[in-house]
Amino acid sequence: MAKMNVRTGDQVEVLSGKDKGVRGEVIKAMPKEGKVVVRGVAMVKKAQRPTQQNEQGGIIQKEAAIDVSNVALVCPSCGQHTRVGHERDENNKPVRVCKKCGAKF
Repeated sequence: MAKMNVRTGDQVEVLSGKDKGVRGEVIKAMPKEGKVVVRGVAMVKKAQRPTQQNEQGGIIQKEAAIDVSNVALVCPSCGQHTRVGHERDENNKPVRVCKKCGAKF
């Protein structure tokens, strides 16, 4: 699997599927599977058995993982969804770069 340009905490926009156009925060990134979990996107219902933490149980809603190819990173400076470039900063550390406005983040 290729390197993912999306990390936990990033703001992303969904590019395809039933939630196309929705923006949300990445809750969990799974690079080995090539998937991400985005807050408020791909909601599924799951039957939950009663446990000591959840004494009532019942049907709960939670976010499902979606493929990383179906999301695009939202640039914090220009606010548009964009592709990501990679450069090195003055301390020779890798940084991500917006392909539309050139901002580093």
